[in-house]
Amino acid sequence: MKKTVLAFSRITAPMVERLQQDFNVIVPNPKLGDINAQFNEALPQAHGLIGVGRKLGEAQLHNAEQLQVVSSVSVGYDNYDLAYFNQRGIALTNTPDVLTESTADLGFALIMSAARRVAELDAWTKAGEWKATVGPAHFGSDVHGKTLGIVGLGNIGAAIARRGRFGFNMPVIYSGNSRKTALEQELGAQYRSLDQLLAEADFVCLVVPLGANTRHLIGERELKLMKPSAFLVNVSRGPVVDEAALVAALQQGTIRGAGLDVYEKEPLSESPLFQLANAVTLPHVGSATAETREAMANRAIDNLRAALLGERPRDLVNPQVWK
Repeated sequence: MKKTVLAFSRITAPMVERLQQDFNVIVPNPKLGDINAQFNEALPQAHGLIGVGRKLGEAQLHNAEQLQVVSSVSVGYDNYDLAYFNQRGIALTNTPDVLTESTADLGFALIMSAARRVAELDAWTKAGEWKATVGPAHFGSDVHGKTLGIVGLGNIGAAIARRGRFGFNMPVIYSGNSRKTALEQELGAQYRSLDQLLAEADFVCLVVPLGANTRHLIGERELKLMKPSAFLVNVSRGPVVDEAALVAALQQGTIRGAGLDVYEKEPLSESPLFQLANAVTLPHVGSATAETREAMANRAIDNLRAALLGERPRDLVNPQVWK
């Protein structure tokens, strides 16, 4: 008898077709009414869940008595109550590696956009304000040769660092929980404490997972340690930054600018950030390319299939539950 897979966010028709080869697949449809109601109604039948963007813990899954695995189409898994999953013996998988280069592209695009005021000057030009050769009031900042500070030199952080070091001749400094000697040799990177990095870097790029130790890692104190000419770039998770403190720092000129792809509350429909010319605000699109999203979907399906067919998934977040 086929096991049942329930999607907890919209999945593509090709994904459904792949899954239907081995499983019964339930995809809530907005045309049929409330999606949350459809999800909750189908949950007791589900052996596996697949999707992204929904908080899942005891409150949501208490009646999912047959649930064996949740396959998240994402790298981050802060939406899931891992302690509850472990208690229940529910496997959690994610999709690391496949979005590294796309997210690094986006991270460096934010560096460039913030420094050269791309979004601001694009809007200014389209508004018909370009009457003569631009002067100092519209000058940006150089990127090449400036010091790039990476907070969290994991796969994505290292990929951003490579772009800076080899593409723009940027000295690289980094902070984190451990030294990365191989990357130090490859990139000429130098380790700093977080406070040292903030004081020294021209561009501070946040690429850390969200956890108890990184929530509001960057707040008023940390922003004041940065140079007035420096830029903050966040492609990790919104709550890593105290957003109110960042708004104040941008308004007061504590730092020069920011490039943001993530926020404390998402989707972000209104914010003081939108009124700031020195903030580039993107709608959480780090992995949003057709190629990368397809690769993530296929990886998530592979993980789900493996778990439900009794094979150890490639990307198991909580290996202690696997028996």
